[in-house]
Amino acid sequence: MRQRFTCALVLALVLPAAVPTGTSRPGSPPNDVLQRGYDFTYSLDFPEALATFQQAVAAQPNDPQGYRGIATTTWLSILFQRGVVTVDDYMGHVSTGDQKLDQPPATEASRFRTNIDRALAIAEDEVRRNSKSASAHYDVGAAVGLMATYRATVEGSVFGGLTAARRAFDEQEKVLSLDPRRKDAGLIVGTYRYIVANLPFAIRWMAYVAGFGGGRERGVQMIEQAATYPGDSQVDAKFALVLLYNRERRFDKALAVIRDLQARFPRNRLLWLEAGATALRAGRPAEAQAELNTGIERLERDRRPRSFGEEALWRYKRAAGRVLLGDYAGAEADVNAALAAKGRDWVRGRTRTELGKLADLAGHRARAISEYRAAARLCETGHDPEGVEQAQALIATPYRKKL
Repeated sequence: MRQRFTCALVLALVLPAAVPTGTSRPGSPPNDVLQRGYDFTYSLDFPEALATFQQAVAAQPNDPQGYRGIATTTWLSILFQRGVVTVDDYMGHVSTGDQKLDQPPATEASRFRTNIDRALAIAEDEVRRNSKSASAHYDVGAAVGLMATYRATVEGSVFGGLTAARRAFDEQEKVLSLDPRRKDAGLIVGTYRYIVANLPFAIRWMAYVAGFGGGRERGVQMIEQAATYPGDSQVDAKFALVLLYNRERRFDKALAVIRDLQARFPRNRLLWLEAGATALRAGRPAEAQAELNTGIERLERDRRPRSFGEEALWRYKRAAGRVLLGDYAGAEADVNAALAAKGRDWVRGRTRTELGKLADLAGHRARAISEYRAAARLCETGHDPEGVEQAQALIATPYRKKL
């Protein structure tokens, strides 16, 4: 199911991670252990990440960071299995209501809940002991922020996550008031400011009354500052910026961030998918092809599990670029491969649209209309209103190659 950008969401792929380097409490596990865990997570090596965070917990059972790492990795693993870990899944309109999503595997849901509850309990104890500790408030805010994110992205419960979301916002604002240098706290505060600013007016006003601050540009600025802050959450903020820059159509900036992430996490093949998709949105099909070709080569060599529908998504993206470049034989091969693979309805719908374009270009208008109608139905089922609109427009007006 294609998910919408939600008001209870600390952006997917934003990992409310560890306390920044240099601020660990005495006796806490070395930051390099935690960093290794997150490096594994960012690289899609989820089993290795879990094992590393479990080592951190064993070394220091009274530190929240290891527990939060386990919860974060579990959350992302669930999204990966569902195939909802790319920017495409969060480019839609803002959702203000709950969504019906499949239940996560019981083992993973239990692991998430057990570890995030433990992380929060430890952090709350620390706040009770030292209410002026910016790090303690940061830990509380990161834990409840992750709770809100999980409820929105995994359980589909926007309203169920609002209490946690408001608390996360308040805790991280507290961090900034205690220590204005802690720009890492701006990741959550800036994210919610951006989300609130994109809500419909009436709901935005209710969010203000509930205590959420707004401000679209200010939100982006805070996340940009978090992305330059020398700490573990720096990478988290960069993943957030990939999404925000795409939503804001700042494609050059998005691509610059993706390049940086590719260099740091070369095992994360999805970064090449994101680069190709971003280049397509920017109207640069040749650049998109280069990124997608490299990414598909990596995919074919990679023996690790694939995200649900991943093959279909790669092939659809490359087919769309090949249509724009006039490589119709290559586009047809990718379309057929995409439709032969397991895929989500919105991806299959958009693939059908590309097949319709090829029919139009070949002069087979009746076949093209049939494909566009099938595309509209699939996009409707896949909760992709933009895909439906595109297919319907092509039913009315044949596709022609842009000169």
